[in-house]
Amino acid sequence: MAQQPQIKIPATYMRGGTSKGVFFRLQDLPERCQVPGEARDQLFMRVIGSPDPYSAHIDGMGGATSSTSKCVILSKSSQPGHDVDYLYGQVSIDKAFVDWSGNCGNLSTAAGAFAIHAGLVDPARIPDNGTCVVRIWQANIHKTIIAHVPVSNGQVQETGDFELDGVTFPAAEIVLEFLDPSDDSEEGGSMFPTGNLVDDLEVPGVGTFKATMISAGIPTVFVNAEDIGYQGTELREDINADPQQLARFEQIRVAGALRMGLIKTAEEALKRQHTPKIAFVAPPKGYKASSGKTVEAGEVDLLVRALSMGKLHHAMMGTCAVAIGTAAAIPGTLVNLAAGGGAREAVRFGHPSGTLRVGAEASQENGEWVVKKAIMSRSARVLMEGWVRVPGDAF
Repeated sequence: MAQQPQIKIPATYMRGGTSKGVFFRLQDLPERCQVPGEARDQLFMRVIGSPDPYSAHIDGMGGATSSTSKCVILSKSSQPGHDVDYLYGQVSIDKAFVDWSGNCGNLSTAAGAFAIHAGLVDPARIPDNGTCVVRIWQANIHKTIIAHVPVSNGQVQETGDFELDGVTFPAAEIVLEFLDPSDDSEEGGSMFPTGNLVDDLEVPGVGTFKATMISAGIPTVFVNAEDIGYQGTELREDINADPQQLARFEQIRVAGALRMGLIKTAEEALKRQHTPKIAFVAPPKGYKASSGKTVEAGEVDLLVRALSMGKLHHAMMGTCAVAIGTAAAIPGTLVNLAAGGGAREAVRFGHPSGTLRVGAEASQENGEWVVKKAIMSRSARVLMEGWVRVPGDAF
């Protein structure tokens, strides 16, 4: 039987924030993968190495975690006033699908840097030295992200002394602005899809919990740590090694997705693992981060732990950080109450790898809470560039 040779596709492997992904220019993809559909999904699954029943991604570029099973497509923007369109795919590790329902805030950082690396930004807008403001259209959720990318000698500056908890080595700081971060792409179009800052969320067979369900950055269901038997100081191994607890978190997430109107039946959640996120919050406490560093209670406003793709995240998803900052800015949410209540324009929270600061300013307009912008700093770096190879019959 004739065997299909491998084909090679130009690609760049990048770290953005606390995530990694394979980046492509739209024009470099095989023609049938330049449009949404099965061929594109099959290609990205093969690039990452999914579905993998061993959950190891030995035969692909993925790292068998939600933070490392990602593909990104960039192209010159179709939107006025933007430089690039950025489309993000979260590849399932052990199941055959790609979730296109949300953004990755961490890789948004790399999207700004890659746009310059890949020649997708007008050279006239790139200074020899200084900061290049890259205007990104986030195509999954139809939102604008502004990346302030440092430039040295006309090239993206990647090295520096900015330290980000959850990333081993320092790098150059990239400031991200998420404009109008409320995710109104879903039916209903409200930052609080239920109309309430706090709801009683009934989870069949599990219980009823106080919950703040917000669509900002990414749809997120927040619950109190103590209500589900936790302290808010937990690390990955405390939760990810317990299948029963992971199953309970998934039941809470599915109940939240139904209540938020993101899905119509519980079965739909199987193909929508990326959104909503589920997170739990607690008032400040001291704890030892996964690096061994001690985080003192006085260093943070609150503690947050969040799950992504069914597992506790090793740090914090960038989009979930936007949700945290937004919810913290609105008096009365569970996030705001865990941080001590009252009005605030920024919050520093503790996560498994350390701490992170995110700013957001909230106001009420016509009785609805709105947030014009959320801001945080991350970093990004090219890890490898060249071609990724896949069997010719893989897609």
